[in-house]
Amino acid sequence: MTAVKRRNPVLTWLVWPLITLGIYYFVWWYKINREARDSSVEVSPGLALLAVLIGWVIIVPPYISIFRTGERIARMQDSANQRPSCNGWIGLILSFFFGLHALYYQIELNRIWEHESKHPSPSKQH
Repeated sequence: MTAVKRRNPVLTWLVWPLITLGIYYFVWWYKINREARDSSVEVSPGLALLAVLIGWVIIVPPYISIFRTGERIARMQDSANQRPSCNGWIGLILSFFFGLHALYYQIELNRIWEHESKHPSPSKQH
């Protein structure tokens, strides 16, 4: 399991997207899906990004990407020998309320990092 980058959830959800006029959200979306791929979860970060970036044209793709990213985070938690607490359905529902899925997903990703720092895998111990 590769280390997941710990980010401040409020900065990720609200502050950086406001400052960058929304651009940071798309950078973050690519990065978290790349982290999932680097953690051996099957995903194309570029396709996940395209789904939320231009998928709005046909309405459905962003919601599929939001849901599946929640599932990927749960698989990452499982891979880190942590009880999966992330739920794609919760993320999907939260996406309809001020984009709260970003806050929720970053909190869940930070749990992986915290768990990894407390329980390093045998390959990381020297």
